[in-house]
Amino acid sequence: MKNTLVSVAELAALPSSEVLIVDCRYDQFDAGKGERDYLAEHIPGAVFASLDHDLSDLSRIPLGLGRHPLPSEQAFSATLGRWGWQPGLQVVCYDAGNGALAAARLWWLLRLCGVKHAAVLDGGYAAWKASGQPVSTDVPQRAPTQVSLHYDAAQVMLDHAVAGALTQDLLLDARATPRYLGEVEPLDRAAGHVPGAANRPFAENLEPDGRFKPANVLRQEFLAVIGQHAPDQVVHMCGSGVTACHNLLAMEHAGLTGSRLYAPSWSGWVSDSSRPVATGRE
Repeated sequence: MKNTLVSVAELAALPSSEVLIVDCRYDQFDAGKGERDYLAEHIPGAVFASLDHDLSDLSRIPLGLGRHPLPSEQAFSATLGRWGWQPGLQVVCYDAGNGALAAARLWWLLRLCGVKHAAVLDGGYAAWKASGQPVSTDVPQRAPTQVSLHYDAAQVMLDHAVAGALTQDLLLDARATPRYLGEVEPLDRAAGHVPGAANRPFAENLEPDGRFKPANVLRQEFLAVIGQHAPDQVVHMCGSGVTACHNLLAMEHAGLTGSRLYAPSWSGWVSDSSRPVATGRE
């Protein structure tokens, strides 16, 4: 069983009865594109996960929980049941390429519920296609199951006041450096970062072909960023709690286990204009 990354060859070798494949493709500037791409072609047997409707609850945005608030435990359990998931079944998530939109989000939600047999397809759909593997337009009809899972509150941070007052822990921002510095902001109300947060752009986890760097390389790079902080003292964030899961996945793959997610992230932080905003490097 895989619990961080799985290669194309490993996925191709798995019997269909032993794996639930989930297509998580998403375009942040065209919310419907992921599902259109899925219907046009996908990995055989894959079901589709909508970031907006299956992996988030957009009705909670007014509560200041960011652009992609977490779904309730009941809603996420119902989604897994609709897909026919059951305990012990290997889950493999993929998206258009590097895992950040939104395969790593689904992987992390499963871990939040204590599901360990979940992995992200290294290189995503792009790697599957490049290797000449078959594709399909058939939408699978999986027998539904009864699922009731609960979130581990210790793995997630929702309180903005706590996120803004960390002393022993490190807040690590996965957004591209120009957004972190406040030089540009294409999506959220204000540009900049939470005071005290460090920056590790998720794209730095990847090789030029979109696959993850080797675990030993990731380990050394993250240790250089987090310094004296233990892995369980690291709290990840990004724009809306989605691409931050990519850094969390990279750390887990590197053996740096136990970090957490500030789920509302930057979009939640700036939902209240009274919260401080830092720019530049601290």
